[in-house]
Formats: sequence, structure tokens, C-alpha cells
Amino acid sequence: MQGIHVAVGVILDDLGQVLLSFRHPDSHQGGLWEFPGGKLEAGETVQTALGRELAEELGIQVLVTEPLITVKHDYSDKRVLLDVWLVHSFSGEAESREQQPVRWVPIAELANYRFPAANRPIVQAIKQWLDH
Repeated sequence: MQGIHVAVGVILDDLGQVLLSFRHPDSHQGGLWEFPGGKLEAGETVQTALGRELAEELGIQVLVTEPLITVKHDYSDKRVLLDVWLVHSFSGEAESREQQPVRWVPIAELANYRFPAANRPIVQAIKQWLDH
């Protein structure tokens, strides 16, 4: 089974919200919300991939991060390893650069959104991080 290493950003704002991105309906796990990020390229570190992907997708420059969780998940057709980082600070205005809807969501409302199975542990990790 094919394995994909993905850098994921849980982007936080000053109002206690997190940025979600809607997956294109024709993509893998399409029609669901996710935390922005993307695949590591050959020879790329997680931090480099995270910065590159968030710049490409959202037009922001990552400034301050901390690791949140690593998630391994097997879908029927694909294996993913998600390296998830909290993004505490960034420069620029986060906006969709790839025609996918994006939305700032209060953390307390994350349960109201449908996520791919691999993203569900991220939602729990965010809530645990908030409680500490």
C-alpha cells in the first residue's frame, strides 16, 4: 500500500479559532473539512514542507510552531502519516489560493464539521492542548 508523509498545520488566531480547508469533492476524502498542509517532497523536512504548503495554499508565512501530534492512518487505498503542528504565529492574510473554501472556526465548534478519519485524532489533540 502506498504511503504518504504529510505536514499539517493547525493554524490558530487570536480569537481562539482554527483555520479549516474544504477538500475538493473529486479528491481523496473529498467533500470533507481538513487542516491545511500537504505532502513532503523528496529531501524536504516537515518544517520546510509545512511552510511551503501553507504559503502555496493560503499565502501565509509560518513564524512560530510547536508539534501537536503524529497520526498514522490506513485508508483502504492509502496509508498516511500526518505530522501535525500548531501554528501560533504567521504573517500575511490567510486566504484560499487553490479555490478551496477556507473557514475560521471556533475550536468549540470543530465537532460540527465532518473530517477524514485521519483528522479525527487531531481534533481530540487540539481539545487536550486547550485543556492544559
